[in-house]
Amino acid sequence: MKIIGITMGDPASIGPEITAKALSDPAVYERCKPLVVGDAAVMEEALKITGLSGKLKIHKIGDVSEALYEYGIIDVYDMGMVDMKELKRGEVSAMAGNAAFQYVKKVIELAMDGQVDATVTNALNKEAMNLAGHHYSGHTEIYADYTGTKKYTMMLAHENLRVVHVSTHVSLREACDRVKKDRVLEVIRIAHQACRKLGIPEPKIGVAGLNPHSGENGMFGREEIEEITPAIQEARAEGILADGPVPPDTIFSKARGGWYDIVVAMYHDQGHIPLKVVGFVYNHEAQKWDAVAGVNITLGLPIIRASVDHGTAFDQAGTGLASELSLINAMDYAIRMAETKE
Repeated sequence: MKIIGITMGDPASIGPEITAKALSDPAVYERCKPLVVGDAAVMEEALKITGLSGKLKIHKIGDVSEALYEYGIIDVYDMGMVDMKELKRGEVSAMAGNAAFQYVKKVIELAMDGQVDATVTNALNKEAMNLAGHHYSGHTEIYADYTGTKKYTMMLAHENLRVVHVSTHVSLREACDRVKKDRVLEVIRIAHQACRKLGIPEPKIGVAGLNPHSGENGMFGREEIEEITPAIQEARAEGILADGPVPPDTIFSKARGGWYDIVVAMYHDQGHIPLKVVGFVYNHEAQKWDAVAGVNITLGLPIIRASVDHGTAFDQAGTGLASELSLINAMDYAIRMAETKE
């Protein structure tokens, strides 16, 4: 079975708790060898918070070779980054931000060295990470930097809806400027390759327009005519089943209906909003989230990286109530991709 390196996320967040809850399922150990990269002391506290301390034990290790991979024992590659007396759950701090960053850096090193087969990340807090002096806008950029990757993109997935992005963490004004033929074509190619790796032999790719009604033949903008359509045409010439530009207000419903295996979105929120509407389900009567599902995958890297598709949820930290569903889904994607990796 494949070794899956799982970062604990920001120590002040729900990350440690949902990690403990996810690894309380014996079925996980039938599919992979999970290894948590974080702080053993924080994970010990997470077991208490989630009521799992009588069911699970933490196995503190300093080398991958020391891991046991047995159900009932959570192997933690202990980084020793957190002073438990200083840790305040639900609050931004440089200590926690630095710890979360160091966990990510370590799991990348382990994957690049071939010691783990895939990586899964819990959420980090960008403000805390930047307070600690690590100036990145998110996980994706850290992975790109430490793997030396220039061509990459983010894929979100929930059930049969998959979305990749031409741009992510930039202003909307800059995102519009980044809609260029070469980049759109690059992302179409990455989307095609990603679906193939997931076992889809002939992926159908829907390419969203940038403007309302995909520009209405130039009435509402010319990006579709000058940048997006030429990219689609070139992709088709390469044998890729790309369709579009499809109006953004209908493309995601079509994807849910099976028209497309994956959607190429032009910017961050164009892709994130529909996926989270589907995956994040709030129960108004019970005043709680019934589901916080969805997976974030970075494509184009030399290693596998899947992630939860939610934030640190500081408001829920320490309650033990946060849902582990997104983390379980991310682990499932990581396992699938590791098993098909050439």
